[in-house]
Amino acid sequence: MPRHLITSALPYINGVKHLGNLVGSMLPADVYARYMRARGHEVLFVCATDEHGTPAELAAAAAGVNVADFCAQAHATQKAIYDGFGLSFDVFGRTSSPQNVEITQHFARKLFDNGFIEERPVTQVYSAADGRFLPDRYVTGTCPHCGYERARGDQCENCTRLLDPTDLLDPRSAISGSADLEVRETSHLFLLQSKLQPEVEEWIDRVGSRWPQLASSIARKWLAEGLRDRAITRDLDWGVPVPADTWLDLAAAGKVFYVWFDAPIGYLAATKEWSDADPSRSDWKSWWYDAGDVHYTEFMGKDNVPFHTVMFPATELGVREPWKMVDYIKSFSWLNYYGGKFSTSEHRGIFTDDALNMLPADYWRYFMISNAPESDDVSFTWELFATQTNKDLADVLGNFVNRVLTFCAKKFGDTLPAGSSPGPAEQDLGRRLAQLLAEYEHHLDEIELRKATATLRAMWSLANEYINDKAPWSQIKADPDAAALTLRTAANLIFLFGIISEPIIPSTAATLRNLWQQPAVGLDGIGWPEQHDIEALAWLPPGTEFAVPPVLFAKITDDQVSSWREQFGSDQAR
Repeated sequence: MPRHLITSALPYINGVKHLGNLVGSMLPADVYARYMRARGHEVLFVCATDEHGTPAELAAAAAGVNVADFCAQAHATQKAIYDGFGLSFDVFGRTSSPQNVEITQHFARKLFDNGFIEERPVTQVYSAADGRFLPDRYVTGTCPHCGYERARGDQCENCTRLLDPTDLLDPRSAISGSADLEVRETSHLFLLQSKLQPEVEEWIDRVGSRWPQLASSIARKWLAEGLRDRAITRDLDWGVPVPADTWLDLAAAGKVFYVWFDAPIGYLAATKEWSDADPSRSDWKSWWYDAGDVHYTEFMGKDNVPFHTVMFPATELGVREPWKMVDYIKSFSWLNYYGGKFSTSEHRGIFTDDALNMLPADYWRYFMISNAPESDDVSFTWELFATQTNKDLADVLGNFVNRVLTFCAKKFGDTLPAGSSPGPAEQDLGRRLAQLLAEYEHHLDEIELRKATATLRAMWSLANEYINDKAPWSQIKADPDAAALTLRTAANLIFLFGIISEPIIPSTAATLRNLWQQPAVGLDGIGWPEQHDIEALAWLPPGTEFAVPPVLFAKITDDQVSSWREQFGSDQAR
C-alpha cells in the first residue's frame, strides 16, 4: 500500500485569506487527506505559510512592524483560522524556517554545480524617490498582454501571465507611488530552464496524462511557448540569502532567492520541520528522497500551476538527485463573488476570519466543496449559500437526525429498542446504500469533489426516504416492534453518516459518532465501512444508549442574507 504525501499550495503571509484561497487548495486537500486516512492509508499532509517576497515587506511596512515579527504574527493568525476550519495538517510550517534556508541553498548549489544556474547582468527598475531597486511587486503598472491597469511586476492577476517589472506599461513604485523610475544594471542568478525543457517535457509526457485537463493544459501551454531562463534572485531585505560560499559578491550585495524558487522547496522544509520536532517520527527524507513507495498529490489554484508543473519540476530535475516529484496535480479555477474576484490584496469578498465569526466551519466546508471550481469558475452568492445550506444541511441531514432521535427518545427512552428482524425494506436500503457508498468512494479516490458531495447528499436523502416510507410515527400505533426496527435502523444510518461525512463536515461527523454510549462493544475502533457492514446496518445493537443532540444546522434567514450582502457587497472593500 503506497504512502500518501499531500500538499496544499502555500497561503501567502500578507493577510488573512479569503474563501477563494481556501477552496482553491487547502480545503480540498484536507478532504482528500481525511478520506485517505479513514481508508487506512499512511498520510502526511503538508502546508506552510509562504513568507518571502515583496508583499511580505510591503504588508509589514504598512503594519509598522519589522517583517520577521509581522510574519510570525501572521503565521499564528492563519494557523488559528485553519484550525478553526478543521484543516488537519500534519505540519503547518514556514518558508522562513532554518530548514528552508538549508534546503534551498543546497538546491541552488547543486543546480550551479550541474550547469543550470548562471550569473547574468540584468537591467532593473530603480526608484530615485525610494533610493533602491524595485523588484517584482514593488512595481505596478499596466499589463502589456491584457491591459489590466493594476498588474504586478511578477505576474498579472487578471490574465495570469508571468511578467518582469520592465515589461509593465506606465510603471510606478508600490512603495511611494512615484513614476520617476529608471532602468539600471545589476547582476542576478538565472535558472536555465531552457536547458531543462526537454527533460520537463519528457516528465510531463510520462505523468501529465493522468492529471485533470485544467492542470495539463496549462503546463503544455507553457511548454509550447518555450521555457525562458528566469532570474531566481532579488534585491530584497527578506528572503533566503544567496550563500556566500558559492556567490560571494552577490551575497555581499544582499541578494536573496526569488520567492517562487524557495516556496515549493518549502514543502520539503516543512516536512523537515515536522520530523525535527519529534525524533520518533520518520525522517523527512523518507517522504521526499528516493521515495518509491510514496504517491504525491498537490492541490492548488490555476495561477500556481505553471510554477508546480514547470518551474519546480525543472528545479528538481536539475539538482540531479532523486527527489520526489508530483504524481497528481489537482488544480482549481476561481471562486468568484457575485461575478467579481475575491482578492486578498484588495480586501474584496468574504475572508476566512469573518466566515468563522458568522457560522461554524461545516457550513462553509460543505458549501465550498459542493461548489468547488474544479473545471470552471464558480460564483458565490449569499442566496445560493442560504438555499443550499437550508436544504441540504438543515432539512436533509439535520432534520433526519433530530426527528429520528427525538421520536425514539420519546417512545422508547434513551436506549435503542430491539424490535423485529430486518425485512425487505431494510435489505433494499442496505443494497442501495452500498451502491451509493461505492460511488462516493470512487469520486473521492478520483478527487471529484462536487460529485462526491452530491453522492453523500444522496445517501442522506435515501435515509429520509426510508424513514418517510416506514413512518414509525404511524407504525408505533399498531406494531411497536416494527417502529422499533425502523428507529434502530435509522440510528445506524446516523452512525454511518458520522463516519462517511467526516472528510467533508468533520465537526458534525464527530457529533454524530459521539451520540452513542455502548461500553460492551466499543465503537471507537470502527473504521471505514465495508459493503457487508452497509448491508447489515447493525453497528448499534439494541440497548445502545444515545443522546439527542441540539439542532445541527440552524437555517439561514432572509434577513441574514440581506444583512450579509450589504456587509460584504461585491464592490465593497473589506
